[in-house]
Amino acid sequence: MAEPVTDTSLTVKDRHAAMHATLRQRICLLDYPPGTQLSEIALAKEFGTSRTPMRRVLARLEEEGLVQSVHGVGTLVTDADITELEQAYRLRVELTALTGQLDPVVPDDAFLDRLQDLINRAAQMVVSGTPRSFTELDMEVFQTLLDLTANDPLRQVLERLYYRTKRLWLVRAIKAELDLEEEYRIFLHELEAIQIALKSGDLQAVAHIQRAHISMSFNRLLQHRD
Repeated sequence: MAEPVTDTSLTVKDRHAAMHATLRQRICLLDYPPGTQLSEIALAKEFGTSRTPMRRVLARLEEEGLVQSVHGVGTLVTDADITELEQAYRLRVELTALTGQLDPVVPDDAFLDRLQDLINRAAQMVVSGTPRSFTELDMEVFQTLLDLTANDPLRQVLERLYYRTKRLWLVRAIKAELDLEEEYRIFLHELEAIQIALKSGDLQAVAHIQRAHISMSFNRLLQHRD
């Protein structure tokens, strides 16, 4: 589980963002499984803050569809149901293609070094990966590739859709409904293809590679629909 945010040097805005990111990660890694009740008081104490900013963080998570406020019960983590999230997943597939068209960012050497590190870790994943470690790596890859577009509205929508649907894969993996070794190999091949496209300067190709792999991943999930 991610460590709570305790760095007092952060600004108020940065602390709120860090708390949000930590809780979002816990939800996506199923540290907080669907149905878990999140205590505003307990979380505020854990993060060393008052209830008001924590209430705002939980409200943001609710807007993103990760939690739900139930009258008389409290704040509950929402379910990760593929039928309910199918439209969100399909929208994510289509919008991903736009990252190569709307305000694309040409990667510098530092970005390419980050990508190479992710590829090295993905290669190790094929040998000794777990569903949790793969999900953590996938989240890092998503945030890294998101930097290839400077279009803020597109970034915000893609981020929301990604984290709203991310749990679907992990739920299926834990239930042993997926060929994990094959999943890891496909992921590695995707990153290698993206690297080749970036080195050739073709950002639209990068976007289409991502779109294709997201679509294929979703179709594999649909094969195991309950």
